[in-house]
Amino acid sequence: MSWQRLHIAMIIQAYLPLLGGAERQLAALAPLLEEHGVDVSVITRRYAGLKKFELIEGVPVYRLPAPGPKPVASLAFSLGALSLLQRLRPDVIHAHELLSPTTTAVAAKRRFGTPVVAKVLRGGVLGDLAKLERKPFGRQRMQTFKQQVDSFIVISQEIDAELAAWGVAPEKRVFIPNGVDTERFAPAPPPEKERLRQELGLGEGETAVYVGRLVPEKCVDQLIGLWPQVREIYSRAQLLVLGTGPEEGRLTQLAGEGIHFLGNVADVAPYLQAADLFILPSATEGLSNAMLEALASGLPVIATRVGGAPDIITHQKSGWLVAPNQPDEWLEAILTLFTLVDRRHYLGWRGRQKVVAAYGLAATAAKLVGLYGRVITPTTQPLPEMVSR
Repeated sequence: MSWQRLHIAMIIQAYLPLLGGAERQLAALAPLLEEHGVDVSVITRRYAGLKKFELIEGVPVYRLPAPGPKPVASLAFSLGALSLLQRLRPDVIHAHELLSPTTTAVAAKRRFGTPVVAKVLRGGVLGDLAKLERKPFGRQRMQTFKQQVDSFIVISQEIDAELAAWGVAPEKRVFIPNGVDTERFAPAPPPEKERLRQELGLGEGETAVYVGRLVPEKCVDQLIGLWPQVREIYSRAQLLVLGTGPEEGRLTQLAGEGIHFLGNVADVAPYLQAADLFILPSATEGLSNAMLEALASGLPVIATRVGGAPDIITHQKSGWLVAPNQPDEWLEAILTLFTLVDRRHYLGWRGRQKVVAAYGLAATAAKLVGLYGRVITPTTQPLPEMVSR
């Protein structure tokens, strides 16, 4: 017996080739969802130099205009998306972020009756709920979301607590964390690690790596500021910065010896396998995909105690947690782990164990498919677990 495939419309602020955690996570999940009988369409904003429509690895990507100042841009995007959704008629709309994506999805539900799931991308002072509250009529919008969104996807305990404080019912809060491909991101044996270091031109110095956007809330400037103190103890220590963003120009001017900006790297796995430490100094986070990839690669992680990091990392057991905006605390952690090689290896091993057990990409895809089935009326669509290709 052949079951009807599901069609999910993903609404997201940006998508490939633009790189960010949400974009990379969706791109990684799309082929796995397809294997479960779920067809994905992506609806996003059109940025300069990008096509109105293209297929990216088999996924149709619709880029809609969003001109003018933010309020006008959001309205233009939402109107364009509503017209497109009327034509696509997906089974479920999956909004990524509680701003214009969820606003658009809820408007579509009211018009077409399409079920909506909304993923909250980030918690904390710069998170989705905090931003929404600062917007005009933000509290009213959230009250509407509480009524109209069928399920909120939460990726951290921090976000779950924030939704609970807003009065979102427990049955509407579904924990589906970001996932990572634990086969692609895996530790390299010592000979392979040495080969990678030579191939990447890393030399013999102690090596830390940061992967992510270069934006103020990532606090990379504070990390750069303490690097001269690291090099007072470890003269060949180097910091690799992988990623781009609006802060790049300022950060490169701040950087001294031993700091290398590598831009957008298509495949970060070799760098994670070759490095000695991964550092995530963010002031606010959701659940960092880069951190998950580092943990899966067996790389010991130093991360600030924000977002989903405390859900995964047990301090000094599966990683090292530090306070945000406290570079002196970060310095102590870096120097300690550069010194204690066995401790580095232990933390990397335990961190990978945790990710393999609970944050695999395949498990994330399966949980999403199950959620889509639960928000679709059973009389009109079989449960996704029954879908076959």
